Amino acid sequence: MEDWKKLCRMSFEEQRKMQNKKLKYFIRTQVYTMSPYYKRVFKENNIDPYSIETVEDLQKLPFTYKWDVAPTDEEPRKYKDFIIRPDEEISDKYGHIAKLSLYGGKRAVDEKLYDYKPVHMHFTTGRTADPTPFVYSQRDIEYLKEGGKRLLDVFGISHDDICLNAFPYAPHLAFWLTYFAAEASGITGFHSGGGKVIGTENLISAIEDMRFTVLIFIPGYCYYLLRRAAEQNRDFSSVNKVIFGGERVPPGLKRKIKDLLQEMGAEDPMILATYACTESRVAWGECPAEESFGYHIYPDMEVIEVVDPETGEPVGDGEEGEIVYTALDWRGTCVLRYRTGDIAKGGITYEPCPNCGRMVPRISANIQRKSEFKEFALTKVKGTLVNLNALFPLMMGHKDVLEWQIEIRKRNDDPYDLDQIFLYVTPQPGVDSVGLKADLKEKMLREMEVSPNDIIIVELKELLNRLGMETELKEKRILDNRPVI
Repeated sequence: MEDWKKLCRMSFEEQRKMQNKKLKYFIRTQVYTMSPYYKRVFKENNIDPYSIETVEDLQKLPFTYKWDVAPTDEEPRKYKDFIIRPDEEISDKYGHIAKLSLYGGKRAVDEKLYDYKPVHMHFTTGRTADPTPFVYSQRDIEYLKEGGKRLLDVFGISHDDICLNAFPYAPHLAFWLTYFAAEASGITGFHSGGGKVIGTENLISAIEDMRFTVLIFIPGYCYYLLRRAAEQNRDFSSVNKVIFGGERVPPGLKRKIKDLLQEMGAEDPMILATYACTESRVAWGECPAEESFGYHIYPDMEVIEVVDPETGEPVGDGEEGEIVYTALDWRGTCVLRYRTGDIAKGGITYEPCPNCGRMVPRISANIQRKSEFKEFALTKVKGTLVNLNALFPLMMGHKDVLEWQIEIRKRNDDPYDLDQIFLYVTPQPGVDSVGLKADLKEKMLREMEVSPNDIIIVELKELLNRLGMETELKEKRILDNRPVI
């Protein structure tokens, strides 16, 4: 790894030279020789690993997709082919010392164990495929810690801060990156496991009593908790930053969160977001500012491409496209040219950050999930493409909406009939529900070119249960209940 402070001052040309050097070494000594999946990719496509000299040469490789990695009933251990390991037998035994001793000498054994033996594991959330394990060696854990330290540095978090990690306790990147980041940085942290573990009321009391300065949450659950705390007139005056992960954070939701915190005594709190996926191994953050200048990435740990989602061709700097991730110098589970399915509306930029001056590249903060572009049979002419991403800023930012959920189902539960869209809403107290329904229908038609079959007003308790607010790892905002044919 490069020194972070030095990396933030490197010119783009220096960063690219560093990446080219790391990429050549990584492909030749690790990926081609020790990744079963990519060794096959090189051979089946007649690609000479020594022809990968620069970042641009990655375009010689085919893309990797979620379904290439995700386990299936037929191939439940498919994910293992993406693990960097010296040989098949060692991987099967998870780096058993008796096998590694073949490399000779205790020091050599220790080095191989440090580099290659899986010691930690995260899983994808499994929303669009089966949950997939991504393993870390001890060497990777040090990279994970460094990534966490960088994230806290970008956020401007210091040793004077006290952090609440309210991510759900689970084998997922968000909780564990926060844990390792605080540990590596020497910053006081309470890793609560979220409301599912210790309960929402206990979390509210902890924030008030322990005087946390930084709250780290999933957005939807944070908004729910802060509403309950405000109803109880709690004192959250110690909070100066809220950091979100796991879901997008529309500007309207940031305003709602900030208003609630100020109502409870916080003075000008910053509401900040991260971007990550399990496959990326780390998360990237936006530096503290009222306006988002994008997510600051780590060019010594990954290569990020932005491509046209239809053609796969690279787009220009700052242009909209799909984010493609390539691991750089990791061990454990590594993917190359991985199609994240996330669309960065402002692409990636290589100019110095106007807010903090760091020189590292920045991914646009306006990111949408390609998986939420769903095909509907809304008329007898099938194939209407609806962008459900537009719902999040519309509903989360609407001043009159307290909670919401959308359900998609088939008319008469007939898999061959028309699709129907139902929107469940809990209005803010005192809001006229008839006027709200009319406003939401008009806005949805304008933003999404589709109108719901019905908008159903429900009590808050019922909707919170439907969302699984305190029982699910992530609240269930979009329910696709159409039968699979």
